[in-house]
Amino acid sequence: MPEANSPTPLERLSALGQSVWIDNLSRDSIRGGHLRELIDGAAVVGATSNPTIFEKAMTSGSAYDEQMHELDPQLDVREVFWALAEQDIREACDVFADTFEATGHRDGYVSLEVEANLAYDALATYEQAMRLHGEVDRANLLVKIPATKPGLAAIEDVIAAGRSINITLIFSLRRYEEVAESYLRGLERLVASGGDPRKVASVASFFVSRIDTEADRRLDEIGGHDHLKGKLAVANAKRAYERYRAIFAGPRWDYLLGKGATPQRVLWASTSTKNPAYPDVMYVDELAGEETVNTMPEETIVAYQDHGDPEPRLNEGLEVAERVFEELAQAGVDYDDVTQTLEREGVEKFAQSYDELLSSLEAKHRALAAA
Repeated sequence: MPEANSPTPLERLSALGQSVWIDNLSRDSIRGGHLRELIDGAAVVGATSNPTIFEKAMTSGSAYDEQMHELDPQLDVREVFWALAEQDIREACDVFADTFEATGHRDGYVSLEVEANLAYDALATYEQAMRLHGEVDRANLLVKIPATKPGLAAIEDVIAAGRSINITLIFSLRRYEEVAESYLRGLERLVASGGDPRKVASVASFFVSRIDTEADRRLDEIGGHDHLKGKLAVANAKRAYERYRAIFAGPRWDYLLGKGATPQRVLWASTSTKNPAYPDVMYVDELAGEETVNTMPEETIVAYQDHGDPEPRLNEGLEVAERVFEELAQAGVDYDDVTQTLEREGVEKFAQSYDELLSSLEAKHRALAAA
């Protein structure tokens, strides 16, 4: 526990250049003041949401009952969800408005995800992303688009249209490079059409802990190689950060930078530790570095505030990271198959959460309408 009046671990992490966002959102936390407490007391400067988070928030308690009761009972359940979600995001954006201005639009963002079942439809993803920006109508909104192959086209088009986005469900280094390329092409098109890149922000969200979970599972099936367990996620992140620093440098980027563009920062997501044998803050401590974001569930924020040890570790151990990849390949763990599996399962899990949420909301909406 930090001494009184000394910087907290999260404040020290922020001082290193890493922004702390919270990977959770609910109407109770927004309206009850808890989100404001996290901003003031835990150095939180942004928030992310996803279908699983909304499912937990909207299907428990009564925070959404009043708005649901006021909605037209004839509304399709999808329209009910979006009415509730857009209101939450709009209010959260307002809570972060001061942060947005104080950081010069570097932070203070709130993310809202397009429907997961659109992940393989580029046009529908683009149209929904543009609609959500119009409906929420806040400069500090990031619409989340999954980093599927079809999603790359939507990413470029949304950026070219001057809208800010969070690219989610990134697992592989190759896909990350494709995401960054889509961002650059989108900015180039925006500038060429006379648009202002200063109004556009983006983060590329790497999912971390799930990589270790899948790699460890495969190592268990193979047998042995215990020294490689819990190593791939951090090695993957360090190599991604190395690519980030290379991509956002040089003449091509300097031209866009001169027009006012900002780098697409790497965001570490899924940073709670799934394996209880691993340190509970390992995906924060090991991934601390400048020009990055770490979005954490609240339990990880609390744990890090208690015993985090922030040091700029992202630039360290690149040779070790390379060896982890080599040794895993020698052990029989196929990196490309790991990341492709995780991308597919990630889309499926979010789609399942969305479907379950709609089912619960439909029953709740009908009950309130009949009351």
